[in-house]
Formats: sequence, structure tokens, C-alpha cells
Amino acid sequence: MNKVKSLLRARWMSSLIFLILLFLITGIADPAFLNYSSIISCFNTATMYTLLAVGIAFVIMTGEIDVSIGSTLGLTAAMTGLIAQQGGSVVTMLLVCVAVGALIGLCNGVGVAYFGVPSLIFTLGTNSVIRGMIYILTDGRTVENFGGVIASYGNKTLFAGITVYYAIAVALVAISHLVLTRTRKGKYFIAVGDNAGGANLVGISVLGTKILAYVLCGLFAGLGGFVFASKYGQVMTVAGNGYEMTAIAACVLGGISLSGGLGNMVGAALGAVIMSSISRLLVFIGLPSTYDNTITGIMLIVIVVVDALAQRRSVEMARRKRLLSRTAEHTPEGGVKQ
Repeated sequence: MNKVKSLLRARWMSSLIFLILLFLITGIADPAFLNYSSIISCFNTATMYTLLAVGIAFVIMTGEIDVSIGSTLGLTAAMTGLIAQQGGSVVTMLLVCVAVGALIGLCNGVGVAYFGVPSLIFTLGTNSVIRGMIYILTDGRTVENFGGVIASYGNKTLFAGITVYYAIAVALVAISHLVLTRTRKGKYFIAVGDNAGGANLVGISVLGTKILAYVLCGLFAGLGGFVFASKYGQVMTVAGNGYEMTAIAACVLGGISLSGGLGNMVGAALGAVIMSSISRLLVFIGLPSTYDNTITGIMLIVIVVVDALAQRRSVEMARRKRLLSRTAEHTPEGGVKQ
């Protein structure tokens, strides 16, 4: 019974309920949506956003942010396409994507954690640098006309209509969740985000934890770039633009606090499905896809405001409890209880 209550109180449970309600409302507007193929498509299209959300979740949990993951995805996707044009192997593409993504994450981690540059400023600069690299690498042209093995896996299903890539993404979510909740090192991310000073006092390396968070974030963005190239078969110079905002919104919608120290990977994955489904659901509701960015922006603003209010309320409640505990030690006349 206690496990059921704790499950219902979990922050990600509200995301699951919201996702179900969203599907039901869309089904009421257009009953054609309520079939297995339409619903499973919402999950399959969330693959890239799931990878990005899981990656940036590590960073957000430590109390930092990374707005360069969209450009990292674009760069690794372009590199994947160029390697595919030269007849390179899938293993080579994967290694390049992971290595480049991790390297970018390492640079961000060192800049933010070691040099103490505000994460928004540093990663914003990294974002501009990477966008410039994409134009240099591609000569400002779209990378296209590449096929081979990578293209064949783009929409290949594994079972029950679930694509291979989404199944892998779900497996990575599960592994990340277990690492965060069952291992001592994994719990460091939450500890650092909750109280960096306190974590440092008990022997947790705040510097190392934040750098590792950025490396993992870049690694997942690199994997997202590989999936992007494989799925679409062409990579424009603006590939991945705006994906970072969607990934951040997915994390916050999934119950991960922007101030750090709270959340889990299950919520991030559910948030990714919600954010990636918006454009598809708009079609069934009868609204044009031009509303997509507007609705996404409104959701992000609402989510951030609600999160800020929730954080303020929790701080006020904690202060009130401390005050009550102190005043309870004294009698109304001001004397100390024996």
C-alpha cells in the first residue's frame, strides 16, 4: 500500500496522467487518433527528443543548463551523413558521433565547472561555435544522397510497431534511471544539484560530477545526431535548431526541477513524448502545424512558472517548519521548557 502511495506521489506520475489526458482529448476531437498505430507513432517520433532529454537531465539535475545540444546534434548528424557518403561503416559513424558529442560536453563541463562561467552563457557561446563548424564542414550545403545500411535502420521496427531506435532509447532511459537511483555515483548528480556545498563537505567531487554530467549530455546529443541522419536521410545546416528548448521543456514537464536536485529519467522520457507529439496532435485537433512553436513556447513558460512557484512554496514550508521547531522549545511567557 505504501509503495502505491509513493508511486502516485511521484513527480513523473503527473506527466503520465497529462499524456493520457492529452491523448484522450485528441481522441474526442478526432476518434481516428485512438488506434494503436497513431499512438505508437507518437512514441517512435520521440526518439531524438528522448535522447536529448535524458542527456540534458543529468546537467539540469546538477543545477546547470546546456543550450548547445541542438547544435551538437546537428554537427554529429552532418558528420554521419558525410561519412555515409564516403561509404563508411555504421560503427565508424557511431564512434565519431559519441566521441565528438562527449568532447563538446567535456569542453562545456570544464568551462562551467572548472572556470566557473555561468552555464547559460558558456553553452550559448558553444552553440554559436558549433553552428559555425557545421557551415564550415558542409560548405553551407545540405548533406544528402547518402544511403546504405544507416538509411535502412531509420524506420525499421523491432516488434509491435516500435522502431529499433526508440527501443534502444527506452533501454538507455532504463539504464540511466537505475544508475541514478541504485548506484552511489549516480546519486551524486542529485546531491550536487540539491546542495553543492554540502555535497563537497561530505566528499563528493562537485567539479567531477558536473563535468561528467556535461560529457553524458554531449554523448546523448551525439547519439541523437546519428539517429537524425539515419531517420531523415539528409541533414540541413539548421538541423537540430530549437531542439534544446524542447528537451529542456520535456525535462521540466517530466518533473525535473530547473534549480537542480530533483527529478528522474522516467519523467524526462514521458516529457519527451508529450513535446514531440504536439505537432501530430494538432493535426487531429484541426489546428495547423504553424501553431506548434507557439504552443511549445507557452507550455515552456507555464512549466517554468509552475516550477518556480513550487520551489518557492517548498522553501517557505521548510522555513516555517524550522521556525515552528524553534518556537516550540519556548513557553508562551518566554521561559525555556524543562
